[in-house]
Amino acid sequence: MPANTTASSPKKKKGRRARLLVLVLVLALVAGVGYGAYWSISTVRASFPQTTGSIELEGLGGRVEVKRDDYGIPQIYADSDEDLFRAQGFVQAQDRFWEMDVRRHMTSGRLSEMFGSGQVETDAFLRTLGWRQVAQQEYDTKLSPETKKYLQAYADGVNAYLEGRSAEELSVEYAALAFTNDYKPEPWTPVDSVAWLKAMAWDLRGNMQDEIDRSLLTSRLSEQQIRDLYPSYPYDRNKPIVQDGGIDPATGEFDPAAEPTGPGEGDGGDGTGNGSGSGTGTGTQGTGDGTGASSGDTSGSPAGAAAGLNSQLGALADTLDAIPALLGPSGSGIGSNSWVVSGDYTTTGKPLLANDPHLSPQLPSLWYQMGLHCREVSDACSFDVAGYTFSGMPGVIIGHNQDIAWGFTNLGADVTDLYLEKLNGDSYLVGGQEKKLTTRKEVIKVAGGTDKTITVRSTGHGPLVSDRSDELGKVGERAPVSNAAPDRGSGYGVALQWTALQPGKTMDAVFRLNRAKDFTSFRAAAKDFEVPSQNLIYADTKGHIGYQAPGRIPLRAEGDGSVPAPGWDPKYTWDGYIDFEELPYEFDPKRGYIVTANQAVVDADKYPYLITEDYGYGARSQRINDLIESKIRGGGKISTEDMRTMQMDNSSEIAKLLTPYLLKIDISDSYVREAQKLLEGWDYTQEPDSGAAAYFNAVWRNVLKLAVGNKLPKELRVEGECLSVLPADSTAPDDDLTERVRECGQRDADSAQPDGGDRWYEVVRRLLKDADNEWWRSPATRTDEATDTRDGLLARAMEDARWELTAEMGKDASSWSWGRLHQLTLKNQTLGTEGPGFLQYILNRGPWNLGGGEAAVNATGWNAASGYDVVWVPSMRMVLNVGEWDKSRWINLTGSSGHAYSAHYTDQTDKWANGELLDWAYGPEAVQAATVDTLTLVPRGQSAP
Repeated sequence: MPANTTASSPKKKKGRRARLLVLVLVLALVAGVGYGAYWSISTVRASFPQTTGSIELEGLGGRVEVKRDDYGIPQIYADSDEDLFRAQGFVQAQDRFWEMDVRRHMTSGRLSEMFGSGQVETDAFLRTLGWRQVAQQEYDTKLSPETKKYLQAYADGVNAYLEGRSAEELSVEYAALAFTNDYKPEPWTPVDSVAWLKAMAWDLRGNMQDEIDRSLLTSRLSEQQIRDLYPSYPYDRNKPIVQDGGIDPATGEFDPAAEPTGPGEGDGGDGTGNGSGSGTGTGTQGTGDGTGASSGDTSGSPAGAAAGLNSQLGALADTLDAIPALLGPSGSGIGSNSWVVSGDYTTTGKPLLANDPHLSPQLPSLWYQMGLHCREVSDACSFDVAGYTFSGMPGVIIGHNQDIAWGFTNLGADVTDLYLEKLNGDSYLVGGQEKKLTTRKEVIKVAGGTDKTITVRSTGHGPLVSDRSDELGKVGERAPVSNAAPDRGSGYGVALQWTALQPGKTMDAVFRLNRAKDFTSFRAAAKDFEVPSQNLIYADTKGHIGYQAPGRIPLRAEGDGSVPAPGWDPKYTWDGYIDFEELPYEFDPKRGYIVTANQAVVDADKYPYLITEDYGYGARSQRINDLIESKIRGGGKISTEDMRTMQMDNSSEIAKLLTPYLLKIDISDSYVREAQKLLEGWDYTQEPDSGAAAYFNAVWRNVLKLAVGNKLPKELRVEGECLSVLPADSTAPDDDLTERVRECGQRDADSAQPDGGDRWYEVVRRLLKDADNEWWRSPATRTDEATDTRDGLLARAMEDARWELTAEMGKDASSWSWGRLHQLTLKNQTLGTEGPGFLQYILNRGPWNLGGGEAAVNATGWNAASGYDVVWVPSMRMVLNVGEWDKSRWINLTGSSGHAYSAHYTDQTDKWANGELLDWAYGPEAVQAATVDTLTLVPRGQSAP
């Protein structure tokens, strides 16, 4: 491979000299802790990619150009599809191979091979799920020959990059790993790419955490109290995505112009359950028994009955938390915004489309910006597409081609169910009969340690996730089930049924989506997008806008999937999936725009099938609806800049609701009154420099803690935070301090409850109307009096917030700011979180003081149960100017590079934090004008012209 002989672009030289000074300082610090002898500037820079000159590449059929702009974003030009994807693999490996390699080890349950024994439990859980096996089945049996050809070309490109490179030439992380591990990357395979779709699906799997949490709540809360914490969706206030239409009884297909069909009105429906065509009903799965079994008496007290199952589900929740540490925390923040406005209401006369997926902040960002261009679109070379890709996967996930634009948000469909299983040795009970468990052996190789062999057991519902910890091995003797349940014996196992564990064709859908020309071909591509189930939003150059709900969404013969179901009862099975033709969609709705932001897809009273009981509650989506409607009603036209401004909207819905109540509280303490005055005249926006936003959010956090958080079982509260509480079965009054015991939380901070998302907006909205509701009661402590009413608890929360912020930011309330509390730190997802301190210093960046907040359109999410740090973010933002593509704008959370101290490691983050967008070149002339570096890839044995 020839050396890079082309000079750097002039505009980069000054920045590179400055970065060299930073590197010298960092390496000097490293030397001070004993590692300097092994490190040098050349070690850190050895892995930086060659971006100019030429490189010979095995397997290429012709010359390929890689044009990078000043942010390192590549646009690839080729003459065949295979060359395009071979080059994509090579270029992504140049910038992001460490990330790609970690991802494939995660999806296959092989992290221990890289990082040692600390990852064995995570690997065991991922082996139990079997992502890699399912991906292999998809590749072998489901994907088209064309898709396989593209995947192989991509893998060939990655492997061409790996050929002959040492550890330090791949990334600084490999150089660091070499201190303790002789790990060497193996060749990339097509299945490595397919398996990442399983990780994407896991991140967006729907209501599994809610299913666990509702069961855990039974140890301390009554049925009514649990219902209070999971209110129904406010359809009367927050509009669903699809506002018209229904399933046409003549065709059996969804028709946006048809009259709505309510529960029980589907094909062959009898209105009694959730099976295919049988309506949704209410579908409660065993009210109060926590299992999905029929209602009935449970043995023992509610607390005692729940203890065993809660122990198991609590441990399962801990296991799940180990997986989102790599993918992103689950919770109400995991979602997205997208909306599209018809050209009738835009300044361009063509549609405008915006999208910003909300995911865990990661370094590098989950997304990789890229263009894939055939010099001449033909049968041999059929792509001209640009947008956001995943490192490790060919194609574009979100973006546009010559004709259409599209975006994604999480639909939130309930595609997972937990089943309690009555186990007996190597069998399990179904319908009164014993069935054999399916088993397989898995060997986990451990760097620097002994291999570990596990046995994965599965029932007909899915893998037994309860096998993956000692605590999960048995359910308690008094798990809360009905008297009709089988004998408890030593307890029940827990199996997971999940649509992503069935082979599918989503990879086919990606390529079909990249080449779609109109709404018909867009919907045809969406039909294959089986998991994860996403809201797909659409616009085209002919002026049309649209929406499609795709995905494999199960139909339940019994129950609604909200709590674990009894695996021994055959009634609680999946009865197929909703037909694609019956899934909701819209095309050119009369209102002239479509908004998807994780709200309900369609009014449950107007649609015969259950999609989920756990949508987001629509605070963000309705705010976007209101912003668009206010502009339209005022006779204005919406511009690209208006779309960007909407993305940065910081307005707090809960602040609008709660602040008037707070200002009515008579505060006698002058110290607290000083803080209360911050809220007077506040416009409810959460700017980084806002003292009012800081104080309000602290009050909100303390309201939730006093009203709800301190009353939840330990399995849902933040790990390490301890309370003095009455035992669950105590009959003593709340103010009795003598019987209290110390009880500490067990939940990972990012997924603890109450997290403060818009579900909690609805909970508190309903409670505010009842000033004497029992939720407003908070017991006395040794320093605080008990509260019995709404105003009493609000006053106490205001006082607690005052003292909390005094400790955080000082006595002078006028100096407070939301951004000082609400900070983002970007961490490398492996060595940046678990590695030595000096490596964390090298790999991590931040903090940034941010505005926005939980359930705001600018959704810089934080978990109210644990603190104010940012735990999920708009992972990218884009505004597509349909038909005038070169006037589109985009931004990434970090940068194109995964190499620490590369010019493009975090070069977009400051602009992202300020709400700025970059110009997005697409056409050949615009791309050439933006190009600062050109790399030519040529077939082996040829030289560049």
